[in-house]
Amino acid sequence: MLFRKSRLAIIRAVCCTALFTPAFSQAPQQAVQIEVDLAKVKGPMQPIWAFFGYDEPNYTYMKDGKKLLTEISRLSKVPVYVRAHSLLVTGDGEAALKWGSTNAYTEDAQGKAVYDWTIVDKIFDTYLERGMKPIAQIGFMPQALSTKPEPYRHHWKPGDNYDDIYLGWAYPPKDYQKWGELVYQWVRHSVDKYGRKEVESWYWELWNEPNISYWKGTVDEYIKLYDYTADAVKRALPSARIGGPEVTGPAWDKSEAFMRKFLDHITTGKNYVTGKTGTPIDFITYHAKGAPKVVDGHVQMNMGTQLRDLDKGFEIVASYPALKKLPIIIGESDPEGCAACSEDVSPQNAYRNGTMYSSYTAASFARKYDLAAARGVNLLGAVSWSFEFEDQEWFRGFRDLATNGVDKPVLNVFRMFGMMEGNRVEVKQNLAYDFRRVRDESVRKEADINGIASKSAHAAAVMVWNYHDDNVPAPDAAVQVTVQGLPAQKVMLCHYRIDQENSNSYEVWKAMGSPKQPTETQIRQLEKAGQLALLTSPQWIEPKSGKATIAMQLPRQGVSLLHFKW
Repeated sequence: MLFRKSRLAIIRAVCCTALFTPAFSQAPQQAVQIEVDLAKVKGPMQPIWAFFGYDEPNYTYMKDGKKLLTEISRLSKVPVYVRAHSLLVTGDGEAALKWGSTNAYTEDAQGKAVYDWTIVDKIFDTYLERGMKPIAQIGFMPQALSTKPEPYRHHWKPGDNYDDIYLGWAYPPKDYQKWGELVYQWVRHSVDKYGRKEVESWYWELWNEPNISYWKGTVDEYIKLYDYTADAVKRALPSARIGGPEVTGPAWDKSEAFMRKFLDHITTGKNYVTGKTGTPIDFITYHAKGAPKVVDGHVQMNMGTQLRDLDKGFEIVASYPALKKLPIIIGESDPEGCAACSEDVSPQNAYRNGTMYSSYTAASFARKYDLAAARGVNLLGAVSWSFEFEDQEWFRGFRDLATNGVDKPVLNVFRMFGMMEGNRVEVKQNLAYDFRRVRDESVRKEADINGIASKSAHAAAVMVWNYHDDNVPAPDAAVQVTVQGLPAQKVMLCHYRIDQENSNSYEVWKAMGSPKQPTETQIRQLEKAGQLALLTSPQWIEPKSGKATIAMQLPRQGVSLLHFKW
């Protein structure tokens, strides 16, 4: 039965809101053994997943944008950080694909600056009302400051030439001092409106992917822009946090050269504003993307490409002793590079609606912790560049977390991560893949069946996935998870699941006949199906000498979370 009534009303208070679905029967096969030792701490369970971003800032305060931001804020016990493009772009605030504007800066007939923070404030108010915080992206270039102001606005849609979007907003300023004053006024206004303590908790960062066409200037011109920006931010609020350079693909030769030239300047270069050596930087940012393609009629992901970008960036940062311990924010960290390139025109993106996106997310985020630890760097966060696209076709195949206000399976992985806190603990690495093999080979042979685990004072969690780069049918995997170090004689176990039958609004929508305009009743059913579901009823278990074993059948591209409370 597709739409099951909940039978867990009493236990929901203990185990979070969920739908009841029966457990799979076990097939006679050799089980994959996953061993967790809660006593062996690997490091803090830093909530690197609590970072999200998107191109279209004006979606923030629209109907489904506000609804999704509320959902995201509720899944996390810590403030979620949000990064959006185009916060200084000139325009009327109309929302469109790959476009946004705030009209924060214009000039009068005499060339005098006119500041209007109305739309910027509306965006940030929407975050702060939900306990979220901005990664305030300083960009792009207002039309009145651009060295090439015409043409300025694009009208891109999926299928159009992607290079057509890089118009006047992508150019350097005609006056760097005016640019610096704009940045100063924005930070000062933020302090006046929201208070010093609040703004001190934000991250300010310059531009987006200046090593490709988002920046129509040179590397040196970006560095100059950074110097003026950092100076303005620190003059307005000395304790504010400023970072960069937000390059993409540090494993590419040209990107590595850009990143190193920027970091060389930060540490030993002559500052364009002060004339002194060096420039302030409080955190380092760059992007890492995978590369899916269609092979023999199915989608084949390439997690290895994304992990190699991540690792190369870590290696670069680690090579600068003065910078190695700075926080790193992966400003965009995704399976590929174009959120607005829909499945109907980009068939390699057909992974986005179903469970392949959720299993990829679980497996890739777990490896980010390991990569950072191996390089000895300080990974603060990894921004999932996925939000929502207002008033689009249902399940069109954008890289988003929800469609028309209905949560997609991938959002439930983040709900799972939201229940993991305290410290990361040991999951034995005698399985088919460790982080090095996934980085070097991706997942092209046997499936990656593995896990990540955490422990806090009164809870523990084990996330387990069955991932493969090739999105083709495969038998369920028998998995046995053994957890040792449980400190109580009686423990409540809640088993959550994302697969074809659980936590999956997309499969429910397809079973409805893929309606282009679902009815109100269907929408309520889809909203319910989009929530994180329990696989079985919560149960009390009695560990023996602190050890418990949980057996399950885990479908290909499925993710389970075993959540223990005592």
